[in-house]
Amino acid sequence: MAENQGSSRRALLLGWIYGLGALMGLAFAVPAAIYLCFPPRSRKTPDWVQAGDLTQLDLGQPQQLTFRRTGTDGWKIAAEKATAWCVKTSDRDVIAFSPWCTHLGCAYHWDEQKKQFLCPCHGSVFGIDGKVLAGPAPRSLDRYEVKLENNAVWLGPVRPPGGTAL
Repeated sequence: MAENQGSSRRALLLGWIYGLGALMGLAFAVPAAIYLCFPPRSRKTPDWVQAGDLTQLDLGQPQQLTFRRTGTDGWKIAAEKATAWCVKTSDRDVIAFSPWCTHLGCAYHWDEQKKQFLCPCHGSVFGIDGKVLAGPAPRSLDRYEVKLENNAVWLGPVRPPGGTAL
């Protein structure tokens, strides 16, 4: 009878060990199966974001607008601060440039005295229309698509001059 009692105890312990192993395997298998069968949402940023007010822009004077853009990366929703250089060319027309130099992606600035955009890193110079005036930059400044609704300035995807969205 003592042997029978020992084997039933042994069987109980083995059952617990195998059951615990199966539970741990299941704990790893279920998230892996969910990950493989249901991929995360693709990274997507909204196509258009409100960047500013048209009445706040001065005619022919570049101004840097700061706005917040949110996007989804997998299961994470992230908000990022973005900027654009905007030039109001008429009462109902605005050009918005990406804030990055087309040479190596440095941040450029507007020089009020020279009336030019200057890249301090490598010496590229751009006109108020975004065209290259000097320096190693290979092309004009990239532009945001712009639409105006009432007095709101909405910015879309960034495009190189005459190209498709980046």
